[in-house]
Amino acid sequence: MKPDKILSLVGLATRAGKTASGEFCTEKEVKTGRAALVIVAGDASENTKKKFRDMCEFYEVPIYFYKDKDTLGHAMGKEFRASLAILDEGFAKEIMKQMKTEDNTVA
Repeated sequence: MKPDKILSLVGLATRAGKTASGEFCTEKEVKTGRAALVIVAGDASENTKKKFRDMCEFYEVPIYFYKDKDTLGHAMGKEFRASLAILDEGFAKEIMKQMKTEDNTVA
């Protein structure tokens, strides 16, 4: 039940125009300070995970590793996505709350 809630929130945020996806766009949003939360697919390459883990630590943005590329992409109504940024504080807080109850991997 909980994973569906997280993916539903990602979908809602996308429809509201409050997400950026793909490696380049996610990186840009983190570096400009607009990203409130970053989600990276659990099956992303180790290089991608390290890059985002280090970047998010430096810019003090929360990061979670969740599901897989296909699932994240599907939740956004797109092709597979290895990374996405949530740009809205409200969506970010609710997703983080759901992630914590789900007990997911936090960087």
